[in-house]
Amino acid sequence: MKKRALISVFNKEGITGLASFLVASGWEILSTGGTFRYLQEQQIPVLDIKTVTGFPECLDGRVKTLHPAIHGALLAKRQDPTHLETLAKAGFAPIDLVCVNLYPFVEKVQAGLSHEETLEFIDIGGPAMLRSAAKNYQDVIVLSDPSDYPELIAALKQGDLPQDRRKALAGKGFALTSAYDGAVARYLLAEPLPAYLPLSLKRVHALRYGENYHQAATLYCQADNPGAFAAMQQLSGKELSYNNIRDLDLAWKVVCAFGLPADGTPPLGEADLVGIVPDFPKLPPVCCVAVKHNTPCGIALGTSLLEAYTKAYNCDPVSIFGGIVGCNAPVDAPTAKKLAELFLEIIVAPDFDAAALQILKQKKNLRIMQAAFSPRQTKEYISVDGGLLVQDTDHKLLERWELVTKLAPEPEDVADMIFGMRAVQYVKSNAVLVAKNRAALGIGAGETNRIWAAELALNRAQRVIVTTAAAGADDGAAPRVLASDAFFPFPDVIEAAAAAGIKTIIQPGGSQNDQPSIEACDTFGLAMVFTGTRHFKH
Repeated sequence: MKKRALISVFNKEGITGLASFLVASGWEILSTGGTFRYLQEQQIPVLDIKTVTGFPECLDGRVKTLHPAIHGALLAKRQDPTHLETLAKAGFAPIDLVCVNLYPFVEKVQAGLSHEETLEFIDIGGPAMLRSAAKNYQDVIVLSDPSDYPELIAALKQGDLPQDRRKALAGKGFALTSAYDGAVARYLLAEPLPAYLPLSLKRVHALRYGENYHQAATLYCQADNPGAFAAMQQLSGKELSYNNIRDLDLAWKVVCAFGLPADGTPPLGEADLVGIVPDFPKLPPVCCVAVKHNTPCGIALGTSLLEAYTKAYNCDPVSIFGGIVGCNAPVDAPTAKKLAELFLEIIVAPDFDAAALQILKQKKNLRIMQAAFSPRQTKEYISVDGGLLVQDTDHKLLERWELVTKLAPEPEDVADMIFGMRAVQYVKSNAVLVAKNRAALGIGAGETNRIWAAELALNRAQRVIVTTAAAGADDGAAPRVLASDAFFPFPDVIEAAAAAGIKTIIQPGGSQNDQPSIEACDTFGLAMVFTGTRHFKH
């Protein structure tokens, strides 16, 4: 008896070569709908599936292969006499190979079709055939990816496909149907945090190693919601590493929090701020951040990218070495010249002008990344042993603007307060940031208590003031604004801030010890505003 292959594919890549080989090797081919017509056009002998089922396609093609003649032929164990006897009595011949790929549901969701149109691209028969064949992989070969066709052809030329490869291809089929079902479930689910979490993840980069050299790593992106990272284009430089990807992701999120004119993304919380903050100031539109070890080491705003970069660099000229620079505006030649003076791992921006690219590409290892749009994710996932922690992305800047001290902020300080709170949101907790002229002068990150974070930020800010004033780039005046990602459990931060010349503090509030901190501000003549929104980042 001839071996039988059932071929039903939306993606026709490589299918002519596979089908021609099978026919030349004595196989009989069954097919459906568009694939049947395509193979006929290629003059490849093929049987319409209805000659096997005895039943024509119906319901506009919704029902073609959902029939015992198909699934019995796939699920029957060849070593079980009762299974073979059942097939014989029913007049069904075994099917020995299934080659199926699925309707492009994900692509149609992204294309913005109507709900009714999108539903028609939910594949039912394809996943069912893959699952039946994969369950019986000892007897049925499963092909769900055109990249596997050459391996199968080579193996059949040598006799047969080994059982370990049959098993692996079956697993690949189940992985595809699982991801496909996950995408469909995510599309249909109304619950933001459902009882079962469907994810549709596709491998996009096999990395050389992970966080350390001995750790294997791979990048997966959501197939149904790839986000800004998957759309980035690498224009030059070495392959991205695991640590590069993490830092690149953060750098792009930071600068986009201050707005991305290229795709119309407004600054984080802009609409709320206009209604909440008295005399709401307009901040400079251009943002530049330097990231090292997944936390900002410099961040600033400016009216030009060169200004923003210079201010970000001045915050920490040491840590930026070997770091990543993110920009929310196109990189021009003057900025590129300054960037090229340093050893940097990555520069990411919405665009690069021709002169800037010519300058930066001279650094062969520098990874130049062009980002198409701002981040879109609404959920964050953190792995724990055997599970995932899932939370909403932190997109809320503040709940309120509550003056809790006798003194109010000076009008010129309000812009630095908003800048500081946006910036500190992306700094690892405990996080404190000292701001001046819409730039971070000192960042205290990742400390195990808040006073250490404050002291680190204040000390660093003082060093920056001394250095930039000596170079004529600053007036030498002490910074006036301190921002904290969470409340102060003790008034010690207030005392340290006052000693350093800080005049205004912005923090979430919410501690049982808020009152002692408020009283300390009044004692030292500081203004303090509570926002009601904490920004822990562990």
